[in-house]
Order: sequence, then C-alpha cells, then structure tokens
Amino acid sequence: MMHRRGGKRIRMDDPVPPEYETPMTPMTPMTPMTPMNDNSGGDANDSYNTYAPYNPASQTPLQNPTPEHYSSESYSSPGTSQQQQYQEQSGNFDNPAQFEAPMTPATPNMRITRNTRARMRGGVVQQPKYKEVDTDYAPSSSGSGRGRGSGGRGRGKRTHHSHSLEDEASLYYVIRNNRSSLTTIVDDWIEKYKSNRDNALLMLMQFFINASGCKGRITPEMQQTMEHVAIIRKMTEEFDEESGEYPLIMTGQQWKKFRANFCEFVQILVRQCQYSIIYDQFLMDNVISLLTGLSDSQVRAFRHTATLAAMKLMTALVDVALTVSINLDNTQRQYEAERQKAREKRAADRLESLMAKRKELEENMDEIKNMLTYMFKSVFVHRYRDTLPEIRAICMAEIGVWMKKFHQNFLDDSYLKYIGWTLHDKVGEVRLKCLQALQPLYASEELKTKLELFTSKFKDRIVAMTLDKEYDVAVQAVKLVISILKHHREILTDKDCEHVYELVYSSHRAVAQAAGEFLNERLFRPDDEAVAGIKTRRGKKRLPNTPLIRDLVLFFIESELHEHGAYLVDSLIETNQMMKDWECMTDLLLEEAGPDEEALDNQKETSLIELMVCCIKQAATGEAPVGRGPTRKILSVKELKQVHDDKQRLTEHFIQALPLLLDKYRADPEKLANLLAIPQYFDLDIYTKSRQEINLDSLLSKLHGIVEKMHDTEVLDTAAKTLEHMCVEGHAIFTRCDVARSTLIDSIVNKYKEAIDEYRNLIEGDEEPDEDEIFNVVQSLKKVAIFYSCHNMNPWGIWDSLYKDIEDAKDPSKCLPYEAVKYCISACFFAILWGQNHLMEAVDFGTRGEEECRQLKERLHSFMGSMRHFVSSDSSGAPSPPILREEAYNTICDLLVVFCSQLSTHANPLMHQLVYEPDQAMQNMLNRFIQEYVFFEEEDDEHDEHSKIEELHKRRNFLAGYCKLIVYNMIPTKAAADVFKHYVKYYNDYGDIIKTTLGKARDINKTNCALTMQQSLNILYNEIVAEKGKVNRNSEEFTAIKELAKRFALSFGLDAVKNREAITALHRAGVLFAITPPDGIEQDPTGPPPNLPFLEILLEFTNKLLKQDKRVVLNFLDRRLQAGMPSSRGEDWQPLLLYRNSLLHGETDQVPVTSKRAYTRRKKDHLAEEEEADEPDEGSDHEFAGKHKKKRGPRKHTLPVNKVVITRTPRTNVFYENNDTGPMQTSPTAIIEDTSTSPSQDIDNRLKTLQIQPRPRRNQEHVEHRELRRTSRNSGRYVEGQYMESDSE
Repeated sequence: MMHRRGGKRIRMDDPVPPEYETPMTPMTPMTPMTPMNDNSGGDANDSYNTYAPYNPASQTPLQNPTPEHYSSESYSSPGTSQQQQYQEQSGNFDNPAQFEAPMTPATPNMRITRNTRARMRGGVVQQPKYKEVDTDYAPSSSGSGRGRGSGGRGRGKRTHHSHSLEDEASLYYVIRNNRSSLTTIVDDWIEKYKSNRDNALLMLMQFFINASGCKGRITPEMQQTMEHVAIIRKMTEEFDEESGEYPLIMTGQQWKKFRANFCEFVQILVRQCQYSIIYDQFLMDNVISLLTGLSDSQVRAFRHTATLAAMKLMTALVDVALTVSINLDNTQRQYEAERQKAREKRAADRLESLMAKRKELEENMDEIKNMLTYMFKSVFVHRYRDTLPEIRAICMAEIGVWMKKFHQNFLDDSYLKYIGWTLHDKVGEVRLKCLQALQPLYASEELKTKLELFTSKFKDRIVAMTLDKEYDVAVQAVKLVISILKHHREILTDKDCEHVYELVYSSHRAVAQAAGEFLNERLFRPDDEAVAGIKTRRGKKRLPNTPLIRDLVLFFIESELHEHGAYLVDSLIETNQMMKDWECMTDLLLEEAGPDEEALDNQKETSLIELMVCCIKQAATGEAPVGRGPTRKILSVKELKQVHDDKQRLTEHFIQALPLLLDKYRADPEKLANLLAIPQYFDLDIYTKSRQEINLDSLLSKLHGIVEKMHDTEVLDTAAKTLEHMCVEGHAIFTRCDVARSTLIDSIVNKYKEAIDEYRNLIEGDEEPDEDEIFNVVQSLKKVAIFYSCHNMNPWGIWDSLYKDIEDAKDPSKCLPYEAVKYCISACFFAILWGQNHLMEAVDFGTRGEEECRQLKERLHSFMGSMRHFVSSDSSGAPSPPILREEAYNTICDLLVVFCSQLSTHANPLMHQLVYEPDQAMQNMLNRFIQEYVFFEEEDDEHDEHSKIEELHKRRNFLAGYCKLIVYNMIPTKAAADVFKHYVKYYNDYGDIIKTTLGKARDINKTNCALTMQQSLNILYNEIVAEKGKVNRNSEEFTAIKELAKRFALSFGLDAVKNREAITALHRAGVLFAITPPDGIEQDPTGPPPNLPFLEILLEFTNKLLKQDKRVVLNFLDRRLQAGMPSSRGEDWQPLLLYRNSLLHGETDQVPVTSKRAYTRRKKDHLAEEEEADEPDEGSDHEFAGKHKKKRGPRKHTLPVNKVVITRTPRTNVFYENNDTGPMQTSPTAIIEDTSTSPSQDIDNRLKTLQIQPRPRRNQEHVEHRELRRTSRNSGRYVEGQYMESDSE
C-alpha cells in the first residue's frame, strides 16, 4: 500500500479540504516565493496575502446564482465552506462500507451532487458521483457487492462481455501510431460508447494508463469491483519504474507528435460529446475521478500525464461553456422577443419550448461550472506547486487560456493569485508560462479593469523580471511591461521605466529590441501636432520625426554610454522608422534653427552624427554590433533586399549631403572621424548611374583637404580606409579615385621628404630642431604610416629613407623623436607586407620576381635585426625607450606569424625563401619582454580608472602576441612554461588567455603540454629555493605552487585514459626533479634529496593516474630512491610518505570510472584493471591519506607490475619531442621505465641517459617478490629498513 507523504502546506486557520487531507505528492519548496507565506497551497478561496480579506461568499468564481434546488456542497466550489464536511467526514473514515454500500443522499460524509433533472422529472435521486480519494484506505471486498458508481448514477448490473483489448485495437496504439484522424477515432469511440458504455469507458481508462507509460491492464472485473484509487494502486505496482521514461518526456518526432495528439484527443472528445454525453453523469464522473486520482499519484508519469489530461479537459470544458453561454444568450433574447409580442400574436408552445431550452442550458452551464470548479480544486490547486517544473508549467499555461476565454468565470483575483505567486518560481520555463498567460489579458482593453488589483500587487515583480537571468523570460517580461504601459500607464513609475530603458544596451539582442519597443511606446510616439508650423530659419518645414530624433539624442546623452551608440541603434532600427529618416537627421545638422525651436549644441550635434553613422552602417550591412546575435549571420532573401534598398536610399541622399556636412564640420576632428566613414557604406555605382560625378569630385577634394590639414589619428585612419574602399578596381569610379589617391600620396610623401631633409640637415649641422620642425617630422611620418597600412606606397620608394631613420634611432645623437621612429617602424612593417603581397599575386616568377624576392628577404632580415636591437635592452647597456620596445615587440610577433613555415607550401616557389624562424636567443628575448612588461606588480599610483584599463588592454595584447606564437606552433610549447607559472597569480587579468593557450598546447601535443606544466612548477620551486635557501612546506609561496598544480590537474578533465600518456610523463619528470640533486650540490647519502618537498606538489596529479599506472610510478619511485630510503620517519621525509600514500590510495577500492562510460562493466580477469580509469577527484588525494589506510588483503587477479610496463621507444627519453605537431604514439606506461620487463643492460643505458647513478642489478624474480611483498603490507606506512636493499633481498 502506498502512503501519502506531506507536501501541501495547510493553513492553520482554514479547514482541510476533505479530498486532500494529506496530499501525497511532494511539492516544490516555495522559499523564494515570498508572496505566498504559508497559505501558498490554499484553495481558490484563499485571498492574496497582501489583498484585503475577501468576503468568502463573494469569492466563488460562479457568476450565476446557484439554483435553489442545487446542493451547496456539489463539487465543493471555491466559495464553499468545508468545515462541516471535514468534521462529518473525519468521523466516518473508519467505516469500510462507505465505498461499498449503496448510499442515500442523506449520508452525511458524502457530497450531495447534482440531482436537478431527477427532481424535475420526478425520478430517483442519483447517487453522488465523486468519491473521496484516500490512498491510505484499502476497500474491503465484503459488502453488498456494489461496484464503483453503480446505483442510479453509475453502471447498471448488466452482464459484461469480455472486451478484447488487443494492443492494435487500443486507443493508445491507434493514437500513437497516427493510424487515422483524431476526429474519426473519437467518432468510432462514441459509437462504441453508445452501444456499450462500460467497455468504451474501460478503453478510455486504459488509454490514460498506457499514455503514462504503464503496461498494466485494467480488466472489466477490476472496473466493476474496484474503486479508482485501488485500480491506480494496482497499476502503480505493475509500473516499470526502472526506466523513468514515459511518452510525455520521450524525445523524437513520434513522441512529440503523440503529445500533441494526446492533448488534441482529449479536447476533440469533449467537443464531440458536448451536447449530451458529457451530461450523462457517467462518462465525466468516471474520467474526472480517474484523472484526479492519477494526478495525485507518487508516480511522476501518472501525475504528469493525468495533470496534462485534466488541464486540457478543463480547457475543452471552457470551450463548451462558451458555446452554452452563447446559446443561452440567444435563447434568452428570443424568449424576451417572444414575450414582448402582443398576447394574440404570441405562440404559447414556442414560449414554453424556449423556457424549457433556457432552463436546460442553465443547468448545463451550472453542471460544467461545477465540473470546472471541482477539477480546479482537486487537480490544479495541488499541481501548480508540484515538484516537477513541467507540471507547474502546464498549470500556468492552461489557467491563462481559461482566463482569456472564459474571463467571466476565471478572471478573478481568487484565480489570478496563483499566477502571481508562481512568478517567483525557481525554474525559468514556469516563470515564462506565467508571463505568457498574462500577455493576452493585458492586451485586451475590456479586461483591464479586472486586472487593477493584481497589477498593483505584482507590478514590482513583473518589472524586476525584465532582468531575469533567462533571456526568454526577460523578453516576455519587457513585453508585458509594454502592455501594462499601454493600458495602465499611470501605474508605472519613472523608476520602473528606467529599469527597462537600460536594457536597450543589453548584450542579448531580443531583450534589447523588446526594450526598444518599450522606448518607442513610452518616449518615441509620433505626434504630428508637435511639429505643426515649425520651420527652419530659411523656411523649410520640419519633418514629423524631428522632435523624436531630438529626444533620441537627449536619451543617448543622458544614458552616459557614449561608446555604445551602435547598441542603442540596433535596439530601435527594426521597430522605429525614424532611425532611417536621413533627411530629418541631415536637416537638423545643416539647417539653422528657426525662431520657434532650440538649436543643437555641440554635444548634441556630435551625438547625432555618431547615431546617424551607426544607423547608416547597420542599414547598409544588416549586421548587428559585436556581441549581439550570431557572429556570421546569413541574411534571408527578404533581409538582403531590405539592405539593398536601404543602401540605395542612403547613398542617393548622402552623395549630395555629405560634402556639405564635411564642409561645415571640417575643423572638428570628432565629427569628421564619423562623417568620413559614411562613403564606406555607399553603393558606389550610383555615382555614375545618377550622374553624380560632380559630387564625387567634391568629396575627393574635401578628403584631400582634410588629410592635408588634420593631424588627428582617428580622422586620418578613417580617411585612409574610406579611400581604400573607394579605390576598388572594377568600379566605374576607380580611375577618378585612383588619380585622387596618387595625388594625395604624392603630397604626403613630399611633405615627409621635406620635413625629414630639413631635420637631418639641422642634426648634421649640430643645430637643435625647434618645435615646429619636430612637429612636421612626426606628423608627416604619422600620415605615411597610416596610409601605408591601407595603400601600397612601395612604388614611391621611401623604404631606404624610413629604414635610415630606424638605424639612426640606435644612435641617441641622431635619433628622431621616439614617436616618429615608432611611425617609421610601422611604415616599414607594412612595406614588407605589401612586398610579400605583391610577390604572392605575381604570375611571373622570372628574374624580376627573384630580384624582388631577394630584396624583400634582405629587408626582412635587416629589419628584424633592428627590431631585436630595440627589444633586447641589454645589448648596449642602455635600454631602448619603452615606446620603441613595445612597437618592436609587436612587430616581431606579427612578422613571425606572417613569415612562418607555412610559406613553404605556397604555390610560388619564391615564397619558400622568405620563411623566418625564431632562434633560441629571440625566443628568450621575447620571453624576457613579457616577464618584464606583462607580469609585474602594478603600483597603486594616481592613474585614473580609464588609463588603468587602457594599460591592461595593452599588456593583454603583448601576452596574446607571445601566446599566438606558441598556439600556431612557431615556437615550442616548452617556451610557455614561464607563462603558465603565472596562471593562478594573474588569473583575473590574463586567466582567459593562459587557459586558451593551455588548451591549444594540449591539442598540439598532450605530453609536451604536461611536461611544460611540470617545468613551470619546477621554475617556481627553484625560485623559492633561490630566495629562501630552504623550502618551508607551510609557506604561502609553497601553497601557491600547490594551488597552481591543482589548477593544472583540473585542466586535464575527467577522461583519465585520454590523458594517460601525458600524466605519466609528468609524474616521471616530477619524480626525477624531486630526487635529483641540483648541479654542484653533494647529496647527503643518509638524508633526503634536496628537492624532495616537490613530491607534495606532484601529489596533486596522482588522482589523474590510472590504477595500473600508479603502481608503475610507485615502482619507478622506489627504484630511484633505493639508496636513500628513510631510516626514520622524520619531517623531511613527509612529502615522500604523502606521495607514496597517494599512489597506494584506492588499491582495494572499487574500480573507478572514466568519463567515457557512466557505468562499470565487468571484464574478465585482469583486463578490468588495465581498462578502468582512476576516479576523477577534484580534491588532491593527500587530503584523504589519513582516512583510507586499510589493511590490504589478498586480491584476486593481482596484476604484477611486469605485465603493465611496455618497452618504450628511445624518443621518450627526452622531456620534449622536437616536433610539437602530433601526439606521441608510444604507450602511456612506456614513459615510466621499469626494470622488470627489459634486459638489465637496457636499464643501465637508460639510467646513464638520465645522468642518475645506476643501482645494483637484481634479477626479475626478486623484483616481483618485492612488489608482492609491498602490496601485502600497510599502505604507505614506512617501517625502519622495510624497503632497504637488504630487506627486499
């Protein structure tokens, strides 16, 4: 027997609903749902916790007064007091006959149900239809033999023919396999129902059981003799609870379709039966009783399926109620019309028939309302707090439907409170359903008055949900706030609105666009009267969007996010046409303000230009800003057409307006930087199509003038890019633009030559250049560098002059200003790139090509030499200035990528000669640079926050430049050791870069990456030794190294098999480092090795070893430490004891699992030991060392070590392979050598390679005995002399 467990919170001051004295399903804890307090599970007559107490009599959702002959207890409506019922019923629970014996209506502990028709027709009063469901009560088999529902109300005592429920004939089978249309299935079932309603009901009951995934069968005998609660208990016993799968949650197209069919079937069934069968007091009584029982089951599948069916059944009944309501209104109208007629014209029989029809419809309506009320209380009130979020979501979705369709009955505060409380649900999907349920209610003008109290109570929660962590929920919350704004404008405060305003800058596009719609509704509503009669100074009428664009600019300025104009534009551009009103924007900028309006100040003009250019960019490309939406969005045909049309329109407008704008703002760098970008989004062919060559010439001459006069970097940069965009071969305007470009570059080069000649003459004449001359040199070089980056200036032949300036910079007496040298370096860098580009595109590989290639190679090597000089500050003693060091460092990193070994695969054989590979000295130099410039403790000086962020970005770029060389395999992985060692210390600043580098290095070669980690730990350990002389294992520095090791260990993930080779290599290197004395230090033969504490660091990686590899590592360790085994258990030897314990830890435990399998599979004999991986434990094993010391008894299939170790290939003798490109092919255990599988001579040779003194050789038998002897003792507990050579022999 199943016992209920408590879940529903019972109010202390309310009677317990009789049908749910102790609900059995566990409910969701409602801690965060503060509005609920402890009346959270109350019935529909509980008031909102913050509402004024309601009068219970007025709470009933039944709008029409109940007929006097109707029992007030029928269906236990939300407004009915249940105290009396409860008291009477509780006194009768011990009466087993209450479920079996026929009862009269006077029996106090049963509900009296609708007997209207029986009384009207003078028939027998029917028996109650809904029994109390109590799973703790088992009906006895004694009694009068009355089956459930028999008597006048239920089944007659007719003989039952066995109904064959073959699987193919069952409703579940037919609906699941989509054999025919659902309407046909329902019609067939109705025919069966009419001929034999017991069998048809049995089919329907079986359908609900099968749809829950239960294989149990309800027999006709069970149907006849057992209560529904007993049937459900029986089905629960037959449920296959192993799988946990059932149709509603199974994946795949078939089950998705079944779920839809299941819901539709219930609704079609009610629709097809709506005129008579649902009122026959048999079908609905039984279905509702069964679904109520199932929805209260502890079996999740029953609960989920029955709740869905019950909710859909209620929705279908709501549809029927609406139909009945319409018919009732029509009948009432016809009746009134007939009654209004004069007596002689009145048809008496028609009046009577209308009256009878109206009475019947009223009864039907009451009956449906009672069914709805009963099901609401019996199912919804308990399931809306179910532990399963899917069930809670179903309840919220359906109550929204009822409120929208049948608002006379359900749109009431006693029902709305359930949605309000559930807005606090922990699961996003449930919160989403609540908001979606409220959406159509707020969108309806006629329902707004019914929502006022609800809105006042839950408005704050809805506004807060616009910041929900689930973006779908946030979007719906914003949309709901928009609806509230439309219909309850006064209820939203300015603060509420500001919450939503900020979301236009959200990184999530859908949220931002929803907030944009809110902005449109609240701030940007077109108002034609606002611009009526307003004209510019010269009399041009202002366009309707003018005040809106003014407001937009003001909003942008007040939001103080001036670098994020593109995000604001993206939020609004698809919903507000003012964002593409180019004429309105340019009129505001070009036309002087009229007498009735305020002129734009400088800040507003700047902001308007920035927003306008953002609009132009998005309209012409269709691309959202960075971070919004997918990185590579493929536009649909419709979107492409929209983009093409927008591009055409904006080009036609700005071809004429742009020269005027450039002319007006020619002295304002900030505005020019934005305006000059506009031609990059033009459809350039329109210049020739619409005969606009004059405007093209005007634009080019303005561009020329701006470049000559302006010195602002951003303006020059934009001008160079715009000119590059316009000079595309193939366009009709290319020739004009190319001529203009050549003229402009001539001018730039001539200015540079004049300035540099004058400067050099002054230097050679030992004169001091004045400020003007220095300024001319710096600015002319800046223009050369910027234009070199976008245009090939090699034909102007200024390399020699530029390179001479770089060479002169090495001599302080001849040196140009440092900023000028920086521009020289940049220009030469681009000169080399343009030279390489020219060679790549060249078709002719003849002598001219070879000459070009030779010259380029010469330039590359000499230029790299100069860059090395600037970066390596120790060559001449005096360090180079930081500005040059940084520029030279970036240049080297970039050129190493451009001229990497990949060029050797290029189709042009000349390119093969240009490969430039860094030597060891260059690698060390780059490493020194990042240690000095990137990894240093920042002083808290007077720098403001902005400059600190700028500095951090610069340092991140330096680090990324170096890591790029490792990731692209241009320098070996081991060069990253000095970077990896800072992983934890500088995690906040560079953690993402170092983590990515770690991952990429592992992809290149797992073993080399692991050894690099090991090397970085060695470096940190040696730093402690160098600084302190002796390692204190409790010091902060040592703990920091352990923390780094732990972080490294976690980065290997859970799959021990995949990382097997790398982890064993790491342990081998770590053990060798720990036991090998540093050069020049004599080791005390009786004391521990100087680096022995390092084993405590290495300990962090032991939980990544497979079990068999742990034994091999242990064997390797024991052999290496044979000569100096501890004679006492002193503190100095503790790291060794801890490390050994961690290697022995888990030997007798259950075989751990790798991430490849979620279960343990038994394998024959000792294969299990080879295959199963070590348990992926996040903590380090030494934390558990004290807890797991167990006596190790004899083990079955013990693997001797000599079975595990595989002979290694010679290439694993070194720490790093020469080639980083592929993973090592040797076996993982091969990295740890062991004497038990190879000839003695082989061991000696390998020991010599490792520069470790060989130990006296022993034969294989002794080794094996020693291993067995070790495993039979206490794990890791040293006894004096236990592992001395003499002891083992």
